[in-house]
Amino acid sequence: MLAYRHAFHAGNHADVLKHILLMLVLGHMNQKDKGYRFVDTHAGAGGYSLEGTYAKKKAEYLDGIARLWTRDDLPPAVADYVALVREFNGAKHLKQYPGSPTIAQALTRPQDNLRLFELHPTDHRILASYLGDDKRVEVKMADGFDGLKAQLPPPTRRGLVLMDPSYEGERDYAKVVATLREALARFAEGTYMVWYPQVTKLAAAQLPKRLQSLAPKGWLHARLTVGKTDAQGFGLAGSGVFIYNPPFTLHAQLNELLPWLHGALKPEDGSGGWLLDQRAV
Repeated sequence: MLAYRHAFHAGNHADVLKHILLMLVLGHMNQKDKGYRFVDTHAGAGGYSLEGTYAKKKAEYLDGIARLWTRDDLPPAVADYVALVREFNGAKHLKQYPGSPTIAQALTRPQDNLRLFELHPTDHRILASYLGDDKRVEVKMADGFDGLKAQLPPPTRRGLVLMDPSYEGERDYAKVVATLREALARFAEGTYMVWYPQVTKLAAAQLPKRLQSLAPKGWLHARLTVGKTDAQGFGLAGSGVFIYNPPFTLHAQLNELLPWLHGALKPEDGSGGWLLDQRAV
């Protein structure tokens, strides 16, 4: 797990999906004046250079955020996302990409607080330098799977948890399920977002069904398949986000957004697709 660096993948199609959904959920949370807690269990560095050695190795952002950067036909939710990335760059050129905690910091309010976990020492140091001066933010060099328990339930009984580990090993799939089971037992009314990769692993294919079985109330599952795999079928074909207690407006929003995103990010051969499923409360 400590070998994983999100800098290799920053701004790719999976980030596009995850961060647009994160912005939509945060926007919904902001509709009530009462403050809430945002917890990111695997926060990463907070920001990534797209001109650095890591990002340039596979240049995954070229099939992600770069595909949207100059378009003038963006749906409102995508336009808001691209505008936030533009603000992070501070210029017309796409040189950097914000991570989930930076996006959350930009959209949360004075009455909200953020609890960010990152175990990699270098990424933790970068994250703390980005956000550590914000009094609403606590940056913890700890395993978010283990640290989540102490954050729930929040004092205001309002909270959003983002869980997006690297899934480099089989252990992360089991840890996601076990951690969420305990979290939902402690704070069933919270909103939880779980990102997962669409890869050729049995555990990845089984994860959505396992997540559904945990849901005490309503859930939403969105998946976007736009990636290229190699001749053996390896690589990131797409990704999904599973949300417990989703905003009631989210299904209708994604029913329009996912087909558009597939059209904007799909490979030249037009392959892939999208999935949207939910169980209402």
